[in-house]
Amino acid sequence: MKTSLKNFSGILTIALLLSAPAVKAFAAETDDPVLKAMQAELSREKSQLVLPGMQAPYFIEYRLDDFSSYEAIANYGALTREEEGHQRIVRVTVRVGDYTVDSSSGRGEGNVALAPQDNDPVALRYALWTATDEAYKNALRAYSTKRAAMERFQSTRQEKDFSVEKPFVHLEPLRTLDIDRAEWKKRIVEASGLYATAPEVRGFAGLVQYSTANIRAMVMNRYLVNTEGTALRYSTSGYNNAISVGGQAPDGMRLGRDNGSVAVTAAELESWPSFRKRVIDDLNSLDDLSKAPLVDAEDYHGPVLFTGDAASDVMNRLFVPNVEADRPELGTTARTGGAYASSYKARVLPEFMSVTDNPLETKFAGRSVLGAYQVDDEGVPAQPVNVVTNGKLENYLIGRTPVRDFPASNGHGRAAPGAPAHSRSGVMVFTTSKALSPTEMNQKLLGMAKDQKRDVYAVETMGGEVPRLLYLVHPDGSRQLVRGASFDELDNRSLRSEIIAAGNDPYVNESLGTVPQTTIVPSLLFGDIGVKRATEEQQKLPYYPPPSLNK
Repeated sequence: MKTSLKNFSGILTIALLLSAPAVKAFAAETDDPVLKAMQAELSREKSQLVLPGMQAPYFIEYRLDDFSSYEAIANYGALTREEEGHQRIVRVTVRVGDYTVDSSSGRGEGNVALAPQDNDPVALRYALWTATDEAYKNALRAYSTKRAAMERFQSTRQEKDFSVEKPFVHLEPLRTLDIDRAEWKKRIVEASGLYATAPEVRGFAGLVQYSTANIRAMVMNRYLVNTEGTALRYSTSGYNNAISVGGQAPDGMRLGRDNGSVAVTAAELESWPSFRKRVIDDLNSLDDLSKAPLVDAEDYHGPVLFTGDAASDVMNRLFVPNVEADRPELGTTARTGGAYASSYKARVLPEFMSVTDNPLETKFAGRSVLGAYQVDDEGVPAQPVNVVTNGKLENYLIGRTPVRDFPASNGHGRAAPGAPAHSRSGVMVFTTSKALSPTEMNQKLLGMAKDQKRDVYAVETMGGEVPRLLYLVHPDGSRQLVRGASFDELDNRSLRSEIIAAGNDPYVNESLGTVPQTTIVPSLLFGDIGVKRATEEQQKLPYYPPPSLNK
């Protein structure tokens, strides 16, 4: 799936050391009532917030997430749900102590409250005031608890609890939901009924147990100010059309196909002819799967070729989370959590592969990407990070919570609506110094099949951790679709030791989750992966046939 990012005009960015009064004056020039109210209340709290005999906060941050959403769902050729929502959430973070040791625990400090949906400055300031009061009291309790806990340990971390960063001002135009609701409702209704109406659909249509199409849209305008002098207003948006169809094979095995397109604007989603073709292809692949044999009961260990689609799912599961460096619990000596906690400067991929995360890369191969951003959700400018160079892990993705050897943020502190910021990827690109064409990748796979005198495997798509479209590849080059497989020993060790070739066909995997992310991965050939028959018991088939397709 590919997506696009609208090019903003008139984006104003000032990356200078600014005093708080200067930032306040600058924010006033925008004439944005939300930003002005946040700045006014922040200044008041900064000067007055302290309980008698207690420490005053050294850092306060206000973040307001203005979130609009739209979703319509169709089943079996009829509209079944349509919802539209708008909500504003404020998250107040108060830190007591200092940058070296403060009240943070890593679980997400602060307090969350609903904010008024209009721009009434008094109502907004009241919401911020009550949330700040509670966040401050929580911070005092957390700081006392943390200092007591630190007394139990022989030594404590050398890195600070919070990195010192330059103030940053970045103001973008506001976005609104922009989608032709009537047209997209028409499309998803027709798409969800194609199993019964399209002449191109083969025999599995009569066994379809669900056929769901949906259109989903979201826009978030985010405001952020803090006592260091940072003032931000920026936006994200995402649109997704999807199809989900499935049923059961004659032996009861559940089969499903789920996909669609993702974009930053509705205009950049796939066209209706493309969407229609996608649905028909999915329905026909279900027919093929229902007739395909089960994977061999004897366990297999050998070559497996992953398309970019399948490889990106593998990397999103095994690699990406392990380079997002969130600090481990107090009292542990690990650098980070995850499988790569002790892999700094060690080889985690083959020497011919490198990885860069660059949120500033707004386009890839002429297409805009969803995970791009100019400033992260902690007010730090985005920057490219060379994560892996020639197979060695050189950097982690870091927010403002330092870990060992990484004292400062590299612009990767990102947050879901209303949630605390954590280290997350933006636009992660996997590259190879020895790229092979798709033909060369297939020839290499066939060469291994001939050398080993046996069938090998190729996977086109994944469904979670299991292959959804898996092909048995014969030494003569012919392929046979099989089902009911799962992978064995597909883990971080196999990423390091078993990838023997990579393609020149990068696939753009877009994730429109709570934090938009893009992962770009070429096809990968693994030399030794286990393939075995899945052990799930098959469900009983329906007792009665489906209704007649004739109306």
